[in-house]
Amino acid sequence: MDQLKTVVSTLCLLPFLLIAMILWIPVESHAQATSPDIIPDMSPAEEDDEPDANLVPLEEELTLTPPDVTTPAESVPPQPSSTMTAQAPETAAPAYNIPVVIDPTVQNHIHFFNSSIRSRFEQWLIRLSHYRPLVETIFSEFNLPSDLVYLSLVESGFNPHAYSRAKATGPWQFMKGTGLLYGLRIDHYVDERRDPIKSTVAAARYLRDLYDLFGTWPLAMAAYNAGEGKVMRALHKAQAETFSDISKTKLIRAETKQYVPRIMAATVIARNPDQYGFSQAPVAPHQFEEVVVNRPLHFRAIANFTGIPYEDLKLLNPELRRDATPPDDSSYHLKVPVGTSSKVAQLLDRIPTYKFPPLPARSKQVKTDSTRWYKVRAGDTLEKVSKRFRVPLKTLRTKNNLTGPVIKPGELLIIGR
Repeated sequence: MDQLKTVVSTLCLLPFLLIAMILWIPVESHAQATSPDIIPDMSPAEEDDEPDANLVPLEEELTLTPPDVTTPAESVPPQPSSTMTAQAPETAAPAYNIPVVIDPTVQNHIHFFNSSIRSRFEQWLIRLSHYRPLVETIFSEFNLPSDLVYLSLVESGFNPHAYSRAKATGPWQFMKGTGLLYGLRIDHYVDERRDPIKSTVAAARYLRDLYDLFGTWPLAMAAYNAGEGKVMRALHKAQAETFSDISKTKLIRAETKQYVPRIMAATVIARNPDQYGFSQAPVAPHQFEEVVVNRPLHFRAIANFTGIPYEDLKLLNPELRRDATPPDDSSYHLKVPVGTSSKVAQLLDRIPTYKFPPLPARSKQVKTDSTRWYKVRAGDTLEKVSKRFRVPLKTLRTKNNLTGPVIKPGELLIIGR
């Protein structure tokens, strides 16, 4: 638990500034939250990285749309609805702490999960159960409703190795741009979108930002799927204020219209598994110890010298893309099974250093820092940029070697590292 709090505290200090950006940047989806005006420092070769062998395609059932059928009444037990959000903690505890409305669309999704893909949905519930204590602890740190964890069920079935055709990756299905924006390391050796803890911290920060922007969880969830820009533009064009309003228009995609009811349906079943006949057998929680590794070590070599099964190391360290600790980190925190850290630490010196194969020629110039650039827009002043990104004016001037207050449209400014 102390390790978890340390990770949360550390990532919370990173100055990522999404809310200020999204008021004026068109963003297509949470999987594409890097705009042309905010430019992460990466080479084309890094952008073209292909999924590695440890990833698996997103399960087909996660992308299927339920057929438009009349839901049998007996398949949906009566459920109370709630419109409570995190803004009203003083009221009596409702059935759910995110808005849940049992309308025909939600009923259709409940029937789909409970009947059409029942066995698959049960696997998702079991998989989430392994990580749920960690996720709920992180969400509580950000004052997020605990029921919001079920968003991960409809994103990936909480599969750290899942990736989509659009190259969204991990349990929360981050694209590279959004992951980098929220402090996740993504490079040839490490992809923290797959780390159950770090990716959950990033998702919690992103969801908190979305809620702070839109003020309701249905809109925040819709923006997680469609992107802040699309939801904001839909609200503006429709002169609307709620997700229900824009879901009746053609201003958002059908996928997004179904996404929010889908989360509500998953929440209903996950909170009431006994009513739907889903197993509630105890599941071993995701636990581990850490060992600090100062050089690249391969999982197989660690397994050979310590007796820890190779598959256990892969399971506990899904963020390591090459089944080895990275060569550019002299204090990497490798996760090992509970009760084995002392043994591993004693044997570290005996484990041979792993030599990575040379990177492809086009990838050798990939930069591993997280410098971000801002493209100046018409009407911008240095003071406005300073306030927008919460970067001290003096820091902006120093980083960009500016002696005067004038900046020109199209100019690139360093706004953070």
